[in-house]
Amino acid sequence: MTKLVKNKSLKEEEAMENILKKSYKMFINGEWVNSSNGIMVKTYAPYNNELLSEFPDASENDVDLAVKSAKEAFKTWRKTTVKERAKILNEIADIIDENKDLLATVETMDNGKPIRETKLLDIPLAATHFRYFAACILADEGQATILDEKFLSIILKEPVGVVGQIIPWNFPFLMAAWKLAPALAAGDTVVLKPSSSTTLSLLVLMELIQNVIPKGVVNLITGKGSTAGEFLKNHPDLDKLAFTGSTAVGRDMHCSSSKLFRYSELGGNQRILF
Repeated sequence: MTKLVKNKSLKEEEAMENILKKSYKMFINGEWVNSSNGIMVKTYAPYNNELLSEFPDASENDVDLAVKSAKEAFKTWRKTTVKERAKILNEIADIIDENKDLLATVETMDNGKPIRETKLLDIPLAATHFRYFAACILADEGQATILDEKFLSIILKEPVGVVGQIIPWNFPFLMAAWKLAPALAAGDTVVLKPSSSTTLSLLVLMELIQNVIPKGVVNLITGKGSTAGEFLKNHPDLDKLAFTGSTAVGRDMHCSSSKLFRYSELGGNQRILF
């Protein structure tokens, strides 16, 4: 289990020894599990190409189990009150703040960005994002309008269901927070897949918050985009897919015949003529 470190600076050598495991598992239905195919993906430090750790390359069966777990958990999670969900979101934010140095160090080791950026930007903003959506759902008063003597218009907000979320390599921790916090706030359950290049900070986060989130509400699968990512984005039981990544993959995703509701943030340039 990852050690909880409160506001303590760590050298890279200490981080390697005390934070990172030699091997990680996936988090599905509240449990840490290996891939059913036994295949592992190795991840290397971008600054010296040394091996950092390894994690499973999720099989189609693994992804199916994660989606089914999220679907089952949705039955009860959608019925939780906004106070209950806000409490969990704020607890996650507190844990992130209490372990900001640990998380920033792992993010820097795995992603390669400067430690000052992860400590001052990525990790603090992630915590703020969870608090923001906790406040949003507590402040929401709903909306009702009297149309005439016989009709009253009421707007009800309902959760979507099971949301698949695919996270890119450049802001893995922060972009995961951008996707995860609003989904949980809305009452949705999640199957999250980080980039195979930058998976470790989210694995460490799940170790820290695993006892805060109800079983099956958040499932973390790992692996390559060409395998685990493909299995997730094509799963028939997803209600929504949020994807951040390349234009090519996004185009392919939107050309699918599935009726799945998709949200994508893609790379590329848009030419403009004046």
